[in-house]
Amino acid sequence: MYGFSLAKREKALKFAAAIFNLISKFMRKHLFLLLFALSLSMGANASHKIPFVTGIIDDMPGGNGHAKSPMRPPVVYIEDYTLSFVADHPDYILNIKDEDGEVVYSTTVFSAMTQVTLPSTLSGDYEIELLMGNWKFTGFITLG
Repeated sequence: MYGFSLAKREKALKFAAAIFNLISKFMRKHLFLLLFALSLSMGANASHKIPFVTGIIDDMPGGNGHAKSPMRPPVVYIEDYTLSFVADHPDYILNIKDEDGEVVYSTTVFSAMTQVTLPSTLSGDYEIELLMGNWKFTGFITLG
């Protein structure tokens, strides 16, 4: 047909498939190493999610006698001194407490806000508290 016998075409196809498999293995290995290196390099300054514990401020008796539904904690990320909130969150009162439990910084985080920058004068380990109605969300952050 094109000057090649069927055996030569099959041999050429097998050779091409072997080369393709070799290149695929090589690329997968190097792509993994590249992604791993990128993830390590981003780790130093990347923001991370603050884990919160949910609590009730005033658990007054009453109601209909049914257990309260668990409240989903807020999703907040921290990078350096900047707190980032996901969109469509409720209004919160933000308190930053030192190791003695004293409030060293407090502000209102309105629902339209997606970022709050904490004072750069804060340095060390702090408790972060978000208040919303009768709900309290507590986590820990390190600044500085």
